[in-house]
Amino acid sequence: MKKIIISLVLVASIFKAKADEGMWLPMLLGQQVYNDMVKRGLKLTKEQLYSVNKSSLKDAILIFGGGCTGEIVSDKGLIFTNHHCGYDAIATASSVENNYLRDGFYAYNMGQEIQSKLTVQFLNKIVDVTNEVEAAVKGLSWAERTKKMQDVYKSITDKVLDKDNSLAGRIYSMFKGNQYLMYVYQTYSDIRLVGAPPESVGKFGGDTDNWEWPRHTGDFSIFRVYGSKEGKPTPFSKDNVPLKPKHFLPVSIKGIKDGDYSMIYGYPGGTNRYETSYGVKLKNEVENPSLVRLRDMRLKYMHEQMIKDPAVKLKLASNYASVANYWKFFEGETKQLLKFKTFEQKQAYENNFSTWAANKQDYKNILGEYASNYAAWTPYSKQRQYLIEGILGSPLAAYAAQLQGIETALTKIGATADDLKKAIAGAEAGRKNYMEAANTVSDEKIVAAAAMMFYNDIDKNQHPIGFYEKIKASYGDLKDEATYKKWAKDLFAKTIILDDAKWASFIATPDAVALQADPAFDYAASFAKNYNLKYAPNFTTFATKNNELGRAYLKGIMEKDPAAAAKMYPDANFSMRVSFGNVKSYAPRDAVKYDYITTSKGLLEKYVAGDYEFDLPTKQVELLKKRDFGQYIDKTRNDLVVAFITTNDITGGNSGSPVIDANGNLIGLAFDGNYEALSHKIAFDKDLNRTICVDVRYVLWCVDKLGGAKNLIDELKLVK
Repeated sequence: MKKIIISLVLVASIFKAKADEGMWLPMLLGQQVYNDMVKRGLKLTKEQLYSVNKSSLKDAILIFGGGCTGEIVSDKGLIFTNHHCGYDAIATASSVENNYLRDGFYAYNMGQEIQSKLTVQFLNKIVDVTNEVEAAVKGLSWAERTKKMQDVYKSITDKVLDKDNSLAGRIYSMFKGNQYLMYVYQTYSDIRLVGAPPESVGKFGGDTDNWEWPRHTGDFSIFRVYGSKEGKPTPFSKDNVPLKPKHFLPVSIKGIKDGDYSMIYGYPGGTNRYETSYGVKLKNEVENPSLVRLRDMRLKYMHEQMIKDPAVKLKLASNYASVANYWKFFEGETKQLLKFKTFEQKQAYENNFSTWAANKQDYKNILGEYASNYAAWTPYSKQRQYLIEGILGSPLAAYAAQLQGIETALTKIGATADDLKKAIAGAEAGRKNYMEAANTVSDEKIVAAAAMMFYNDIDKNQHPIGFYEKIKASYGDLKDEATYKKWAKDLFAKTIILDDAKWASFIATPDAVALQADPAFDYAASFAKNYNLKYAPNFTTFATKNNELGRAYLKGIMEKDPAAAAKMYPDANFSMRVSFGNVKSYAPRDAVKYDYITTSKGLLEKYVAGDYEFDLPTKQVELLKKRDFGQYIDKTRNDLVVAFITTNDITGGNSGSPVIDANGNLIGLAFDGNYEALSHKIAFDKDLNRTICVDVRYVLWCVDKLGGAKNLIDELKLVK
C-alpha cells in the first residue's frame, strides 16, 4: 500500500515545481510565485526585482563571455564572476614570465587593468512575441515551420536592432515551443581584467572536489566594463571610461545563518525537466557512459603533460578545465538518475498521461510516436558520441576536419576562386589558433586511443569504409594497442598541418589530391564524412521529430492539469532566470549531516604543500594561521567563512551568478552543484539539491588581505 501511495504522489507532482525548484522568468513571476518568495523572506517589491522603466536587480546582472553570469558591484562598472569563467582570459593574459594564472593578479589602479577579448551583455527588456511567431507559421507543417523559424525570428528582432547602441533582440522558445519571448540585450566589448586569485585559490580542490561538498574553493575573478564617455558600448580605447551602471549590488559582510533567504539571478544554460522516459533511458545506457569514458581518456593524457611543464599547463588549462567539468557531472548524473529511479517516475507519469489522452485526438498517439522515434535512432547514438567526444576530441583531428572546406572549394562543381580564397583564409586563421594551443605529445596519445576505442566499441557496420583496413595493412593487428600508437606517431610526423614549410607550400598551390592524402585529414575526414553522409540525416530526423512531439506533449501536460500548469516554469535556455530558496544544511545519507558553511579551519585541514590540487600560497597559509581575518571574520564561528550552500535551483550558465539576500545585497557567488543531486538537469531533488557558493567575505579577504588590493574594497558599497 505504501508503494502505491508514493507512486501516485510522483505521478501528481513530477511536472509541478516543488519546494525551491524553479528557474523563474523575472518578468513573469506571477503573484503566486512572488508570494512564495515573500513567505520565504524576501523584502523587495516585484518592481525592484524586474522593471523596464526603473532600475532594478536585473540591471546589475549580465551575461559574462559566452556562457557565464556576472554581476555589477560598484558604480564604476566593477564585475564579479567565477574564476573558472574568467579562466581563459586570465590564462591568455599570462606568460611564463608573468604567470597570472599561477600567481594571481590585481590592478592597484585602473591603468593596470588588462584588456581582454570578452564581451558582456545587459538585459534591456523582455517582450512576449508568441502571437507574432505563431501568426507567421500558422498552417505550416512542423518541417516547414522549422525551416521558416529563423526568418520569422529575424523579422521580429530587426525591429529592435540598434547598431549604434549595440542593442539586439534574441528570441527564446519557452515550454518547448508553446511560448516565445524576445530578450533585448546591450553588448559591451571593452572588458578588462582587474583581479584574480592564484589558481591554487581559485581552483582549490581541483577535480577531486569538483561537484562536492564540503568545498573550500575561492572561485572568483574580477573584471570591469568600459564604454564611451556617454556610457555607450564601444571597442577598446584608452579614452573609454568605466561604465556607470543603472544598478549595482551592495556587498554584505554581515554574515549568514542556516535558514536565511537566498535568491540567485543568472543565465542557466540548459535543463530538460520535461524529458520522457525514453530520453532518460538513452542517456543512462548510451550517451552518458560513452561521454564519461572518452573524456576520462582525454583528461588522462592531458594531465600527464600538464604536471610536467608550466608552459604546457598554460596551453592546456582552459581546454582541460572544460573537459573535466562535465566529465564528472555526467558520471554523477547517471548515478543519481538510477538511484532516484527517474526512469520509472517518468514511466509512471506517462502511463497516467496515456490514460487521460486515450480519447483525445491531439494527444493519444504521442507516446507511441516517441517510442518509435527513439527506437529508430538509438542504434546510432553511440557512434555519434564517439565521433564528437573521441575522434574529434583530438584538437588536431578537430582542426583537420575543418579543412573539408578547402576540399569542397577544390572539388565541388561550380566552386569559385573566391570560395577557395575564403576557405584558405579560414584555414590559416584556424591553424594559427590551433598551433598556439597545441600539445602534440598528449594529442598523439588521444588520437591513438580514440581510434582504437571506436574500433572496439562501435558496430563494425558503422565504421568508415576502408579506414581500419588501411591501418591493418600498414601497422598490424587492430586489437593491439601498439598498432594504433605506431599509426598515430606516423600521422603526427607526416601531416602537413604541423610542418610550416609543407603547409606554406600547400597553401600556395592547394591541391585536393595532396590534401586527401594527408594522414591527419584522411583520419578526421573519414569519420566526419561517414557520419555526415550516412547518419547525420537520421539524427536530424530524430531531433526534429522529438521537438515536434515535445511541443505537443507539454501542451497536453498543461491542458491535463491547469492548476499545476500555473506553477510550471520553462526549461533553462540561457535566458535570465531567478530562483529562490534558503541557506540550508543537509543530510545526504545515514549518520552524515553537512553544515551549511565551510571555514578556513577546513581549508587548512585540506591543504597539502606542493600538491597539484590542494596547495595554497605560502602567504595565505601564514595569514590564516595567524587568524588575520580583519572585518571579514564570522563572529558566530570566530573564523573566516569560505563557502556556503543554498537550496536554490541552478545549472550550468549560472556560474558566477550573484547569491542575493532578502534585501538585495550580494552575499556570495554561485559556482557549483552537489554530487548527490547531479540529476538536476532532468529531475530536481527537493531534499538533496544544493548550490555551492563562495562566500563574498572570503572573496573580499582574498582581495584585501591576500592580494593587497584595498583600492577595490574601497570601491564597494559594504553593508555591515
